[in-house]
Amino acid sequence: MSTSKPSYKLVIVESPAKARTISKFLGRTYKVEASNGHVRDLPKSQLGVDVENGFEPKYITIRGRGEVLERIRREAKGAKTVLLATDPDREGEAISWHLATILGIDPESACRVEFNEITEKTVKSAIKTPRPVNMELVNAQQARRMLDRLVGYKISPLLWVKIKKGLSAGRVQSVATRMVVDREHEIETFEPEEYWHVTATVEADGQKLTARLHSADGARVQITSAEQAEHAKHRIEKGGFVIKSVKRGERRKHPAPPFTTSNLQQEASRKLGFTTSKTMQIAQQLYEGVDIEGRGTLGLISYIRTDSVRLSDEAVAGARAMIAERYGMEFVPEKPNVYKGRKSAQDAHEAIRPANIDLRPEDIKGSLSRDQFNLYRLIYQRFVACQMAEAVYETQQIEIASDTGLALRCGGERVKFAGYTVAYEESSDDAPEEAPSAALIDLTEGLEATVTGTEATQHFTQPPARYTEASLVRALEEKGIGRPSTYAPTISTILARGYVMREKKQLYPTELGVMITDMMKEYFSDIVDLAFTADMEERLDEVEEGERDWHEVISDFYGPFEKTLEHAESQIEKVEIQDEVSDVPCDKCGAMMVYKIGRFGRFLACPNFPECRNTKAIQVEIEAPCPKCGGKLHEKTTRKGRKFYGCERYPDCDFVSWEMPVKEKCPKCGGYMVFKRGKKENYYLCANEACREKVPAPQDDEE
Repeated sequence: MSTSKPSYKLVIVESPAKARTISKFLGRTYKVEASNGHVRDLPKSQLGVDVENGFEPKYITIRGRGEVLERIRREAKGAKTVLLATDPDREGEAISWHLATILGIDPESACRVEFNEITEKTVKSAIKTPRPVNMELVNAQQARRMLDRLVGYKISPLLWVKIKKGLSAGRVQSVATRMVVDREHEIETFEPEEYWHVTATVEADGQKLTARLHSADGARVQITSAEQAEHAKHRIEKGGFVIKSVKRGERRKHPAPPFTTSNLQQEASRKLGFTTSKTMQIAQQLYEGVDIEGRGTLGLISYIRTDSVRLSDEAVAGARAMIAERYGMEFVPEKPNVYKGRKSAQDAHEAIRPANIDLRPEDIKGSLSRDQFNLYRLIYQRFVACQMAEAVYETQQIEIASDTGLALRCGGERVKFAGYTVAYEESSDDAPEEAPSAALIDLTEGLEATVTGTEATQHFTQPPARYTEASLVRALEEKGIGRPSTYAPTISTILARGYVMREKKQLYPTELGVMITDMMKEYFSDIVDLAFTADMEERLDEVEEGERDWHEVISDFYGPFEKTLEHAESQIEKVEIQDEVSDVPCDKCGAMMVYKIGRFGRFLACPNFPECRNTKAIQVEIEAPCPKCGGKLHEKTTRKGRKFYGCERYPDCDFVSWEMPVKEKCPKCGGYMVFKRGKKENYYLCANEACREKVPAPQDDEE
């Protein structure tokens, strides 16, 4: 009896979507299976780390993965070769190692393949060059997982006993929560300082300009009271001004680098209104593959978890060729733009970029969802712009001086060469205060200047802004806390646990978040210390680079931590947290419902639980009335997570809108207007299709 030889090679990836994309590239001689992510982990019911014997981990098959593993084992038995093609990062390397262990594959054999993008060329090339599993990457991931387990499983039970059941403490999430709490404390203790700006309207040679008082008697002006402002106005009004100097210059603005994970999360928040978790969810879909009409399933972007701004020579060459063709050679810099990454960057992968520069967003829009298109366009435009020529601005600064020792200044600029800005401009969380600016005007030094009006405006210094998800990600990255794969889950966790809440994009600490942070600061100061956490990240990087043993990292941490834990257990007193009472009566028993936090966020629950188990979703009411009946409008969410706005009187009133109505009426037709997010500024748009009048939204108006 003869047995047939194995006829195929087995490739194992993480997700079914990735498996479908890759299988179309490789043909019939390959089978592609998905592990559905991790297959083994530390057990949930116990610590899973042997602290007495070298911190050896105890791994078990994750519940629900049994059938998946059985299918993979069956396919592996019939394969002539098994290749592990999980994601190209620490976590992906660890999953490959676990799969190799389960399937009896020698991790030192050529069994591991990796690719930074899921295109036919890249996948086929990677399949031909397998390598051993990188155990340094695996050990760095194991060390992170065990550190997080030791912190979480040792401190969390203490929180259950002393504060409230169901709480958790994590190594990175505790630091993130502390940052939000500390920022709130800075805001509460901030003392504003008064300052004034004095400006003058000036005419010279028949031309008008607005200039700000800059200096008096040779010293820079600092006006801190109304009396000083009035005195300055009177001095200006005495006149005697001439155009002292007219300086022309040139300002060059370099394009922003291509996206890293954190940059992408920040820009998607600012430009698209995405949360960090939504950004990563949509980016994952673009990376793994989307069905493109006429082309099949294609991976549209490179790997999405990266802190590198490096680009391959091939990608840069493709961008430069496209720029020359689409915009002209004057938009192609003499040499390719090269960007320097952060000192702490692992630089394991390229920056996030389109996998194929020829796939323009507008050409494949019909094959993408609205969110996929918007995010792909953002990534595409940023990548193209990063390889374009600088924008050049012609600048002008005019100084107007008086014979009494005063100097007024104003500036202006105009675009001389648009450069990269024709493709993309980066947005910012910070809006710096600008001095008066005017169009460039032709004035000659020595001309007489006449003051025709003065104005003094009062200002106050502002406290630091509350974090948004975008600015918190930026702060975490700048302080070296966490890595690209951790930002989104960290923020999702602190929101889900109720330590932080999000309102109009801003993050506020809850009473619970403040209480836990205060306790962690007092009893576990190292865990919530920013420098300590950043240092731990560096040690994990050293494990990845083979410069440090992972057992040593955990041992150095655990000794002092164990003593701290013993002290905390004996010193922390039990605290009782009262539920916040709402103004909503329970439909079933009449008691005033209280706010609770579940896995999907805050909700209302009856305080008489378990006798009364009534719960309610929290209705988010917006300020504008229903345009149809005058009732209240509520913000709602579809099953797929997309926001819309509907009337509280549904089904009697069927008003519904994807865009948020505002209180202001259209100045042209009197119809209702909706909030729109613009590239440079937000605006209100008339909902009447026959009108579509547009007016600027107030600066502090956020969706």
